[in-house]
Amino acid sequence: MNPPTPLANIVVVELGHSVAAPFAGQIFGDLGAEVIKIEKTSGDDARTWGPPFWEGASATFQPLNRNKKSVVCDLRDPQQLTALKRLIHERADVVLQNLRPGQVAQLGLDAGALMTMKPDLIYCNLGAFGNAGPLKDRPGYDPLMQAFSGIMSTTGEQGRSPVRVGASIVDMGTGMWAVIGVLSALHTRAQTGKGSVVDVSLFETAAAYVSLFAAQYQASGELPTRQGSGANGIVPYRAYTTRDSELVVAAGSDGLFRKLAQVLAHPEWADDARFTSNPKRVEHQVVLYAMIEREMVKRSNAEWIALLDAAGIPCAPVQSVAEMIAHEQTQALGLLQQVPDSAMKFVGLPVSFDGLRPALRRRPPKLGEHTDECLKKVK
Repeated sequence: MNPPTPLANIVVVELGHSVAAPFAGQIFGDLGAEVIKIEKTSGDDARTWGPPFWEGASATFQPLNRNKKSVVCDLRDPQQLTALKRLIHERADVVLQNLRPGQVAQLGLDAGALMTMKPDLIYCNLGAFGNAGPLKDRPGYDPLMQAFSGIMSTTGEQGRSPVRVGASIVDMGTGMWAVIGVLSALHTRAQTGKGSVVDVSLFETAAAYVSLFAAQYQASGELPTRQGSGANGIVPYRAYTTRDSELVVAAGSDGLFRKLAQVLAHPEWADDARFTSNPKRVEHQVVLYAMIEREMVKRSNAEWIALLDAAGIPCAPVQSVAEMIAHEQTQALGLLQQVPDSAMKFVGLPVSFDGLRPALRRRPPKLGEHTDECLKKVK
């Protein structure tokens, strides 16, 4: 069977740079859409975000821009700008944009201008702070939004400085919400024939990530605290140092805690008045975690995993990226995919259709590789 390409009839024009819009474009490309990436003459800044570099561009840029075409367009050149607008008018189903606030309006590339010309267009703005409010015109980046949204205030360990989540979760999450919004708009267009404007932003994405913390705070009036590898309101539910490494054990229910107490050779803990329910374990977590830590250090990760698996207690080793890539589970899922005409391998799209994962059909484009091809189609 051929790999699935459910969006093969969709053309996406990406006026995007850095991570958020390119990640949305990557998802569309992986799902089979024709994605035309518009770049300035010097290229997307992410092309130079290194080292490391990989086959001509940064190792950050390359996976985000597979399955795309690259068109160089000087937006300040009237002829090139007109050619781009013609491309959108004649071929695009979707426009993704995360340019500087106000820039698209100055160029006549905003939703209002393009949808007047093409009413069935789906136009998606990927902004920083959203489309309203006193900060709507400010630029933003992933670490700023992790700080502004409260994510950093809950990440790290008690008594230490706030920590940014290493992965660009806000950028990439915003890209995912862009895809969800655009797919919803395409569904509506199929029913009504009308296009629509989709707005997503880094701040709104980041705020959604702390929505459970926001509910806890409003319910209690108490700010969530940094829990290291643990979680607010669930105990025991964190990583422990073992004899040779670190292991996360998630025993967040009364039944699982009873099983864990058995595995740790302390069945009496389950009947200790301090630990008989999750609220009580949360109240006495400092004492309980110290007791568990004294036991966990006595065995290796492999020994504990065997015991915990046999008891039905969820656990996972704290792996490096290299260990994750090499793990037999990663290999069994075919998550790492070979890039055509390249020695590169990328993590594939985390979704399958009828057991098949969308394929990497194109290597990342060289800067301007498809300029003539794409613009000639509309001349």
